[in-house]
Amino acid sequence: MDTKILLENGTNELEILEFTLAGNSYGINVAKIREIITYQPVTPVPNSHPSIEGIFMPRDTMITAIDLKNCLGRGVSEAKGLFIITNFNKLDIAFHVEEVLGIHRVSWRDIIKPDATISTTDESVSTGIIKKDGKLIIILDFEKIVSDINPETGLKISEIYELGERKRSNVPILIAEDSPLLNKLIVDSLKKAGYDNLIHTENGQRAYDVIMQCKSDGTLDEHVKVIITDIEMPEMDGHRLTKLVKADDATAHIPIIIFSSLVNDEMRRKGEQLGADAQLSKPEIGNLVKIVDQLVTERHLDK
Repeated sequence: MDTKILLENGTNELEILEFTLAGNSYGINVAKIREIITYQPVTPVPNSHPSIEGIFMPRDTMITAIDLKNCLGRGVSEAKGLFIITNFNKLDIAFHVEEVLGIHRVSWRDIIKPDATISTTDESVSTGIIKKDGKLIIILDFEKIVSDINPETGLKISEIYELGERKRSNVPILIAEDSPLLNKLIVDSLKKAGYDNLIHTENGQRAYDVIMQCKSDGTLDEHVKVIITDIEMPEMDGHRLTKLVKADDATAHIPIIIFSSLVNDEMRRKGEQLGADAQLSKPEIGNLVKIVDQLVTERHLDK
């Protein structure tokens, strides 16, 4: 699926594909989508999760089909509709939906974060809500949906223990991650890996506010020597954050690691054009620590 926005850099905008389930409107970031195809029969997998319809092989690639209606507690989908075939976290997955209504281009600033009255932050499968043409579109957290079905697709914290005993490091690291669960897991993993001096923020705007405050105070070197950022975040996304940091002579030297489920070939090129120093897919928490180690050593950040 080719759309104009994927060729643009640091605009702080995204395109949301709107689709329906049980009469409600939901959304997915177009950057996650490979293609949309008409529903086709799948082969059931014995003893699989109730939300897994089965597997099928279009063009010799095996894809797992997930009944999104079932995931959301709205019943079981009929053998019709569409498959939205996605690629994120290095996984090819087809989500069964009823109907696709169109694509909306929106700013991350227009996305409303669900509050605690809707669901607890750790349990929510919504990353945000947008209002379009008088109706609400719920943007789903597809990474959480998949990791709830199979936790092995999430961050592999065991990789941190495999690194063995490590010395403590006081290198200040700034983290931008909107998922409370992932934010905590990244912080915990870095602490286990020896990095104690961490500031974690809920999106790119909050991280940029920290950077600008430190720049104003003359304390940038004390508080921000490495930045780790997600891409998809309300208010300001990781690409916009990267563009702003790298365009400022006072902050351009700070290494930025993009740590996101969206790191594929196309998005990697985009990150490189913006000046990202490293880019990793989200399950690779062990590699994230190794990249931080490498940057600290090569750039003498611990001095």
